[in-house]
Parts: sequence; C-alpha cells; structure tokens
Amino acid sequence: MNKAEKEQYLREYEVLKKKGKPFFPYAVAKDSFMFLIVVVVIMAMSIVLGAEQGPKADPTTTTYTPRPEWYFFFLFELLRVLKPPELTPLATIGIPTFCLVLLLLLPFYDRNPERDPRKRPVATIAGIMTIIAMAYLTFLGAEAGSPTEIELEVAPQYEEGKLAVASQGCLGCHKIGENGNTLGPELTEIGAKLPATAIERSIAIGPSFMPAYELPDEERKAMAQFLASLD
Repeated sequence: MNKAEKEQYLREYEVLKKKGKPFFPYAVAKDSFMFLIVVVVIMAMSIVLGAEQGPKADPTTTTYTPRPEWYFFFLFELLRVLKPPELTPLATIGIPTFCLVLLLLLPFYDRNPERDPRKRPVATIAGIMTIIAMAYLTFLGAEAGSPTEIELEVAPQYEEGKLAVASQGCLGCHKIGENGNTLGPELTEIGAKLPATAIERSIAIGPSFMPAYELPDEERKAMAQFLASLD
C-alpha cells in the first residue's frame, strides 16, 4: 500500500466511522444480549432434554478404554506422541498455549491491511498450517487402536498371554494387528523375528526406552509365548 492509497483508506475510514455507531455501549450491549439468549436456550434444553448419562464408573474394570471427545483428538494424539511423563505438561499446556498465543498475536506481526488471502501470505499460511495440523492429529487420534484390547484370533493356549499383553499397556507403544500405536516397533509379526526366550528377556529387562516389567514368571512366559506365536 503506497502513501496515496493509505490516505484514501484513512479518509474513507473516517467517513464510515462518523456514520457508524460506537462499540461501547451499542456493540457491547447487542453482543451481551445475544450471549444471554444463547445461555438461556442451552439451560432450557438441558432442563427439558436432559444430558445422556453413560454407565456407572467401575474402578475395578480392566477393559475400559478412556477416549476424549472427538474435538480433543488432536490433543489426545499430541499427548500420545510425547510419551515420557516429564513431557506431559509440554503436550497438554506448553505446545497448545504457545500456538494459541502465536495466532492471537498474528494481527500484530502481520499488519498488512489487505483483505485478499492471496496478498496476506503470513496470515494465510498460518491459518492453513493450523487447520492441516489439527486435522492430521485429529485423524490419527480417531484412528488409534484401543490400548487395552487386541482384536486377534489366537489359539486357546495363547489367550492368557494375549490378555496379559493388552492389560500391561503394551499397546500404548506397540501395534499388534489393528490395535495399538506406532511409537515402538510393531509386534504383529514379532514371532518371525524373535523366539519366545528372547521376547521374555526383553519384557524382563526392557531394551532401549522400553520399561522393564516386574511380573510373575507365569505371566511373563505367557506373554512371550503369545508374542512368539505372531508370525
């Protein structure tokens, strides 16, 4: 925008400003009135229609799979990616807050007065990247397999091991069939690569970043035999 265009813009802005109505109290009163209407409608709907209640919480269950509402899937996926417990505040508070602050400050570091998105590369790219990132993380969060269930048909002698693998949280990092995550190596065909003794030793000592599991010998052996059967 050159000097002449800027002066023309300021003259037109002053004319429109004199014809318009002040933000306070006109716009504030109108927005407040609409806000009250929305609140009253929501209260009336909650009283008349009620809220759907799920089954009563059972703290002893081992089959419940906690899942957020769909509009929190992107945060859910971000929390799953940043697995170490010490990084949990970063995933839940740090990164979302930082990105939100950058978006809120966008009008201050991109002061281009153009309305055409093609002439606002900073704002346009920031908006598109935000949409893509949230959509991608939401898709991954929605497609993530259950961390407490393995949907595989196995021989009866491996059922105990399958249940043990699911209940011990192995699917939080590993993918088995259609369930689990990809933060660690996929175990769908681990039996073709490692024998049961090597798998049992890995469960006991925890190679690389995998934690060691202090389990009864019978349970650890059942887990190893189940995993060794996957080939």
